[in-house]
Amino acid sequence: MTIERLHIGERMSRIVKHNGIVYLSGQVPKDASKNITEQTITMLDKVDELLLEAGSSREHVLSATIFLKTMNDFSAMNAVWDAWVPEGHAPARTCIEGAMARNELLVEISVIAAERNT
Repeated sequence: MTIERLHIGERMSRIVKHNGIVYLSGQVPKDASKNITEQTITMLDKVDELLLEAGSSREHVLSATIFLKTMNDFSAMNAVWDAWVPEGHAPARTCIEGAMARNELLVEISVIAAERNT
């Protein structure tokens, strides 16, 4: 049972693969100066890129944990999320309010997905 780690940093790997499952580290927006809609779009763009690199896709997402700086952004984030999730492929999901690593961040996501070939 091999564990594959990609983009290994001092504290974490951005992608970890094990037994046909892809684990992504928490992903934040590309530009934290934008509003919640733009932050969510660019965050999910990063998820798409990492899933593709890992041999997966949004159709294979099993679980997502979304962190919002404030639940006041729940509806706006969900509008982007709903457009991103392919019909019939909604993963298990949790959305919670929490403090962010940087004050300007409004949203972060952690994703677990199956590889395409499993």
